[in-house]
Amino acid sequence: MTSAARTFAAISSPAPPPGNPVRLERAVVLGGSVAGLLAARVLAEHAERVVVVERDPLDTGPVARRGVPQGRQVHALLRGGAQQLERWFPGFADRAVAAGAQRVLPAQQALYADGVGKAGVSQVLCATRPFVEHQVRELVRDLPNVEFRTGRATGLEVSGGAVRAVRGESGGVGFREPGDLVVDASGRASRVPDQLAAAGWDAPPLTRQATGIDYATALFRRPPGQHDEHGVRVAAALVSPGTGSVLGGGAFTPVEGDRWIVLLAGYGTRPGGTAEEFVRLCRRDLPAPFGRVASNELLGDVVTHHQGDSRRRDWTAAARLPARLLAVGDAVSSFNPVYGQGMSSAALHASCLSAFLRSGADLDDPARRFFALQRVVVDAAWTVSTGGDRARTGVPPRGPERLAAGLLGLVVDATVVDPVVARAFDDVTQMVEHPATLLSPGVVWRSLRARRLPRPRPVPPLEPAVLPGPTALPARGAG
Repeated sequence: MTSAARTFAAISSPAPPPGNPVRLERAVVLGGSVAGLLAARVLAEHAERVVVVERDPLDTGPVARRGVPQGRQVHALLRGGAQQLERWFPGFADRAVAAGAQRVLPAQQALYADGVGKAGVSQVLCATRPFVEHQVRELVRDLPNVEFRTGRATGLEVSGGAVRAVRGESGGVGFREPGDLVVDASGRASRVPDQLAAAGWDAPPLTRQATGIDYATALFRRPPGQHDEHGVRVAAALVSPGTGSVLGGGAFTPVEGDRWIVLLAGYGTRPGGTAEEFVRLCRRDLPAPFGRVASNELLGDVVTHHQGDSRRRDWTAAARLPARLLAVGDAVSSFNPVYGQGMSSAALHASCLSAFLRSGADLDDPARRFFALQRVVVDAAWTVSTGGDRARTGVPPRGPERLAAGLLGLVVDATVVDPVVARAFDDVTQMVEHPATLLSPGVVWRSLRARRLPRPRPVPPLEPAVLPGPTALPARGAG
């Protein structure tokens, strides 16, 4: 096992964090999304007072927020993220299920690649993003030393080589929040790097990987007592280029409120922008369970979202950084959402924060030990998501990446017929194991052997003409 894989295993462990906690008087977190909330949970073990500064009101319940423009799309809480939530909030999953989240077993899942299906291997917890964020927020709100402040951070106050306070504005009135430690969790559009550069420090270099992906998401009624569609309760499908479809893939899960949530994704296209097109694509271009789910009553409008690229800021490469400043979540790395890595990455960043604050690090030095730990998590997620994006955008891998990409393709192909390889691959995509574990001799050997095994037949789409109901559309070829 590589050193990166061992480090990742230590970070992702569900065991209580070891080491002696550093003590702080005050800590400030910029951003109240999942990454900021989890950072606040960790800091609550170290600081007498933790202040979360968020521009959106956080007393509105489980509803989509302006600061999370992708919040109404399908979100996945991967197994690695779920383990970390249980680590920081014991009993989180049971609490979420009691409030309406859906727990789905592997036998109720189906994963399709160009229609060829395989069973799931991990239990999953299904809910909308606003629901999950609300559950986390309420647990953080219960912590006696955490408070929320509605406002917009406008700058950092740096003196003596360290960040000392956050300046901000709320309702037209300026404020200053002092802090022994400041954590930037303000998201993909964080202004902290620009503020550092303007003050003479080094901004972390930014890398972009084009995705060109568009999403469309719709909610459908799930009749009481209807738990699955012919045995399938969670489905994800990938569609290769050249199949004649405008889709790159799709997914559906049951969520709170007796609803199905369905996502369609397209590369270089905008699929499913209207209700009629959305239902038609589910029935025509994806395996039959998608069409059956889309035969239910549509609730509300189809919601679209575009993300042009994945981004990562390499804080380890910034030569001059002030002390007492960290960054987590999308402020460090944001990925193609089709891989579902966002919330789970944020949870693992929180565990990096915990390990750093229990490592005996000197907070008067730049937090390079933290950023080195965090980079292991970022590298793991980046390898999985951008590998697929490069293949779709025609960017060929180079040098060692070419061999790794070839082996990864071999592994992915074997997951359809070899359950051991499927489990190893699932551990990586669920952010429980590091991608390097897929290059072990045992996994590679089984993947090579799987090339000789018979392949299952594709699952056909549902014929539009057989679906009744108010959302029914003409059959293909009809006027």
